[in-house]
Parts: sequence; C-alpha cells; structure tokens
Amino acid sequence: MAKAQDFTAMFKDVMGAFPVDTKALEDAFKNQATLSEKLSGVALTAAEKSAEISNKWTKDTLAKLSEMSKAKAEPADYAKAMTDFASANAEVAAENMAAFAEVAKKVQMETVELMLAAGKTIQEDATKAVKKAADDVTAATQKATAAAK
Repeated sequence: MAKAQDFTAMFKDVMGAFPVDTKALEDAFKNQATLSEKLSGVALTAAEKSAEISNKWTKDTLAKLSEMSKAKAEPADYAKAMTDFASANAEVAAENMAAFAEVAKKVQMETVELMLAAGKTIQEDATKAVKKAADDVTAATQKATAAAK
C-alpha cells in the first residue's frame, strides 16, 4: 500500500523559503499615518480659519444691527438705516465669501501637494519592495533548486 505524502511539511518548507518582509508593511503603515496627520492638519487649519471668518462676520453683522436698531428722529431715517444695513451687509457677505473661497483654494492646493508627495513616496517604496521580493524569490528558488539536486 502506498504511503500518503506529507504535504504539510512540503508547504512549510516552501513557505519558509519565501520570507515575508514585514518592514515594508510597517513602513507603509508609518507613511499612511504621516499622510493622515498632514491631511488632518490641513483640515483643522481650514476649520480654524473658517471659524475665524464666521466669527468676524457675525460680530460685524451684530454691530451693524445695533446701529440700525437705535431710535431715529424721523421715519425716513429708519428706511435709510435699513438700506445702509442691507448695503453694508451685502458688501461684507461678498468679502467673507471671497475669504472662504481662499481657504478652500488653499486646502485644495495643500491636499494636492500632499497627495503628489505621497504618491511619489508610495511608488518609490513599491519599487523597492518589488525589487527586494524578486531578489528574495530568486535566492529562494536557487536555494530550492540546489537542495533538490
């Protein structure tokens, strides 16, 4: 009766001959964590700038409302105060929307720069990892071939 071949030992030997490079995985994780930190910094800075713009806009609006709500001597003065408020408010709105657009533009530019830098780093790391893996496979293949002879 034929004895069943032990494939477990054979697979163990084959898998042992092809080592896994955990350093590449660690480096990829570190690079991803660094990228996430930088992107978070960009987002938090943008949120801070947006909050500053909103806060200033609110203060300006409240100051103008305070001026508009003061008692006037003539009924026509109320209409003028309302018109002045609406005109000033429209001007401030345009300025603030431009400020928000600048914040968004800066976020977009910084994000693109970070993604391009990350892509370059990932490409370099992948090239190194593939070369190392190919070298390891070649060495393991040569070792296995030599052992089989």
